Amino acid sequence: MLASILFFFVGFISMAQGATPPPPMPPPPPGLPIDGGIVMLFLVALSLGIYKAYKISKNAV
Repeated sequence: MLASILFFFVGFISMAQGATPPPPMPPPPPGLPIDGGIVMLFLVALSLGIYKAYKISKNAV
């Protein structure tokens, strides 16, 4: 009798776990590029540095 009850509960518990796996996770969104506009930033910084150096050298003379 006890074995029959245990056998019944083992079957009941295994059915409670579900037969289908969860759906897969969606892919992560694409990351933003970190190099967008870096050349322009470099050119602006270079031109600002040249301008400041020229301005300082002009005032020193």
